[in-house]
Amino acid sequence: MATHSPYAERHIRALGLAKDCAALGARLRTIGYVTGLPHGQLVQLFFSDRNAIPRGRPPDSPDWYHSANLLYRTEASMVVSFYRRIRGLDFGPAEALVAAYKHYLSMLHGVPRISFDRAFDLASHLDGLWIVRVPSFSLVTCPTCASQYLTALGATPATNHECPFCKLLHRYRRDPRLQTSFPVTALPDTTVLKLGIVALARQTREG
Repeated sequence: MATHSPYAERHIRALGLAKDCAALGARLRTIGYVTGLPHGQLVQLFFSDRNAIPRGRPPDSPDWYHSANLLYRTEASMVVSFYRRIRGLDFGPAEALVAAYKHYLSMLHGVPRISFDRAFDLASHLDGLWIVRVPSFSLVTCPTCASQYLTALGATPATNHECPFCKLLHRYRRDPRLQTSFPVTALPDTTVLKLGIVALARQTREG
């Protein structure tokens, strides 16, 4: 049975990650940071039609998040919470990001508010990775509802004043947008949910 050198294995894994990132709508810049593959190779492999290359200014998370509306902050916290959970299962940041974003998409009812590039930027500012050296976010647990949400680095909330999930619950009955975005469904089995997240991360790692 043929075996690959460590370099070949890393390159094959990087190509698999790049394919996933491109399918999720990532910009070339984001794919390059996540995979380490050169710009020219990414264009040749995944963007033969130059007009299909995603354009526009890359997102910047810190200022955006703190001024975003409730729905965006809730979904941003969902993505990053999934990402951190997968990192805690001993998966690398690239695999964790791709798996977390796929899981986030599977949980939505409607169009995602958080793009893959935005998720990448959020994770970067959470862990001080890729495009930044120093974190500017932390993931904290709400003392009231126990949900995890993004906040400024160093914040230690003693109340649920900043928790987007508590605010969502408080406004839910009188806000049709929230009801449409988060329809009432049966609570999932947490064991099945965790196994699903792990399976996504393993698929990403194994390509």
